[in-house]
Amino acid sequence: MSVPNHRSTPAKSLLFFSGLAALIYQAVWIKQLTLVVGVDVYAVTTGVSGFFAGLALGSAVFGRLADRVSGPLRLYGSLELGIAVLGVASTVALAATPPLFVELQSAVGPLAWALPFLLVAAPAALMGGTLPPLLAAVRPRDDSIGRAAGQLYAANTAGAIVGALLTVLVAVPALGIRGAALAAAALNTLLALAALLIARRGAEAREVPASTPGSGSPITADMRLALALYAVAGGVALGYEVVWTQVIVQFLSTRAVAFAVVLATYLLGLVVGSWLYSRYADATAHRWRVFGLLIAGAGIAALTTFAVLGPWLMAAQESLGEAVFDVTGSRMLMMCARFALAAAVIVLPATLLLGAAFPAAARLVVQPGRAGSDVGLVLALNTACGIAGTVVTGFVLVPALGLAGSLGALAFVAAVIGAVALAREGRLRIRQAVAAVSLVVAVTAFAVALPRDRLATLLASARGGGLVFYDESPGGTVAVIEQAASQGTFRRLYIQGVSNSGDALPSLRYMRLQALLPLLVHPGEPNSALVIGLGTGITGGALLMDPRLERRVAVELLPAVAAAAPLFQGNYGAGSDAGLEIRIGDGRHELMRSEERFDMITLEPPPPAAAGVVNLYSRDFYQLARRRLNDGGLLAQWWPIATQNDEDSQSLVRSMLDVFPHVTLWTTEVHEMMLIGSMEPLELDYNRIEARLRAPQLRQSLSEVGIESAADLLATYITDRSGLDVYAGAALPVTDNRPRIEYAAWVRPGEITRILPKLLGLSSPLPLVASDAETARIETSFYRLLDFYELAYRAYAMDRDTWQSRVRQFEDDGEPNPYYDWVLAR
Repeated sequence: MSVPNHRSTPAKSLLFFSGLAALIYQAVWIKQLTLVVGVDVYAVTTGVSGFFAGLALGSAVFGRLADRVSGPLRLYGSLELGIAVLGVASTVALAATPPLFVELQSAVGPLAWALPFLLVAAPAALMGGTLPPLLAAVRPRDDSIGRAAGQLYAANTAGAIVGALLTVLVAVPALGIRGAALAAAALNTLLALAALLIARRGAEAREVPASTPGSGSPITADMRLALALYAVAGGVALGYEVVWTQVIVQFLSTRAVAFAVVLATYLLGLVVGSWLYSRYADATAHRWRVFGLLIAGAGIAALTTFAVLGPWLMAAQESLGEAVFDVTGSRMLMMCARFALAAAVIVLPATLLLGAAFPAAARLVVQPGRAGSDVGLVLALNTACGIAGTVVTGFVLVPALGLAGSLGALAFVAAVIGAVALAREGRLRIRQAVAAVSLVVAVTAFAVALPRDRLATLLASARGGGLVFYDESPGGTVAVIEQAASQGTFRRLYIQGVSNSGDALPSLRYMRLQALLPLLVHPGEPNSALVIGLGTGITGGALLMDPRLERRVAVELLPAVAAAAPLFQGNYGAGSDAGLEIRIGDGRHELMRSEERFDMITLEPPPPAAAGVVNLYSRDFYQLARRRLNDGGLLAQWWPIATQNDEDSQSLVRSMLDVFPHVTLWTTEVHEMMLIGSMEPLELDYNRIEARLRAPQLRQSLSEVGIESAADLLATYITDRSGLDVYAGAALPVTDNRPRIEYAAWVRPGEITRILPKLLGLSSPLPLVASDAETARIETSFYRLLDFYELAYRAYAMDRDTWQSRVRQFEDDGEPNPYYDWVLAR
């Protein structure tokens, strides 16, 4: 018998919007936690576990209360009001917490984690309590428990899907972090009012007969076994998510929207699976068998999808993306379709079965007289073990076994769960025992047969090169791939499947300039420098070429990246030279951790649109970095102009202009610019710069990338604050509360052909002390650089005829230059 619609429909509607609001909070809190505890995988996992711990506690506590109160709808309404208050309070508190957390960490060590943990766990506990009261309000009969629980769970998770996408695509871009939290709180308040209005009308009294608190049969051994198995299955499920997150990035970008699509697909599988099986959960005669097969089947599905991964998926993504773009004309929808396809292949099959397992477990545990407390206990134990599964998978299994091995280990545990459930069906007969053992053996054999280097070989094949280095760790996959070029071979660094530069000559040029140019134009005599983002080690290694420096520090987030640094050419042994101190950790946290000051700070993190990286491009970050500069110190910001739209670049520039009264713009490579911020005007003395370039190692380092003299170096100057103010215009800055460029629209095709001429057009006179002859040399070098950029522009514009004629003229008019020659040879 089905649940009457007049009872379940309002409950499903309330839970849908409750799930939507909860995911908005979760998304903004995770974003804030990267500022509080750093973008370190251990730190974020520890902080985020507070959210799941709160959910587990709330499910258990309010589940028991739901069956004992006379008005479960009023209880639900009170919880939503509490979420609104605590949700906003936690958001505001988290924004102010980073300095306090760093101070506490220095004073009390690991106890400092209690602060972000409690700030997230408190409102999450109320969120965890929302489903049990509504199930108690529905009061399902024994023949409809599975259907009611499954459909309410599906409705709540469906809301979470919308919340996950809405946060990235609308809420945070339009409202900012605090604004998104306030919008979620407003929704919580409306839900509370709706629930209290239904209760005031007496719907509970008229339609839901009161029951004796705690009524129902005593908890049996079978129920305890089902609870235990489903709890362990929760750990397995979130373990899968940890592995999938690293597997699927090979088919995505590092944009926030990509991860939102993956999360939405994960939740979609839970929704559809729960919804579909809830229709049959109460009618099936073999409840244990079905439950066991669903859990074991999810493990088999996870192994199967991993085993069949190959270039075919990338080709399918390309075809689907082109089809969507042809119909919609939207690059954002095109990319979302590509992400959704990858997620559907890798994530969806197993999550459909995991979603179906919830009503199957509820059917084994929940009783009519205490539906709220029983389902609360099911969710609490499942979530609590989920935390353990996340930690064990991320910090034990992946480092020890790799991604394929971790997937196999999780599938083995799932098979054991399934085997126990199969054996529990009716009496323990030999046939059932054989089936259970056979299931475990088959899954184990499948897991052992999985090739451990599957992702490594797939990445190398897709990128067209040979694998030199590969590491799977909690922080993500790190690979070094050697690729061919017309001038020989070069190596590229891939983090989470996405290229993060390499050691080809254009990369050597902009990365060496990123370190050495600000040191050469520095108004004083710098003796200390900090690089945030080691990467290939080229920027950090360039510091070794300046003999004036006494202290050189590079901060790198991922240990595997530091381990791979010695594999790149042109970094002067940055990974092993004692002259460069490498610190593993979050760059922003490093600046908060001590009062250490530097004469120069240079930044070369991943592009600003990558998820989490905006923390190093915001006005708040520049304010922090400014406090770590000595008097006369310079901050150099890498600006990859080809990776974002013009309007997003304007916001990036505005952020720096808001903090530094003096900012200059330099071009370090056709695709790269550099902003240098200072508190005092940057006066350039030609003779002083030329004298500094007489240091043999320093001169050689720059000569190798086409900078032969002070004239060549100063020719890369574009403009000062006046020109940048014109460029930025009325653009709003990037801030911690409004991380605009992280949620920006997809980069338009050929955007560099619009932004490069605009930036070069800002050219203004150098603030220079030089003779007429020296000024003339700078102008000659500058116009030759502009001619070269014009060639690049023609190439991007597909103007082949003009390009070919001007290339010959360009080569005839000037002396050989390693940078120009390398690019033109390609």
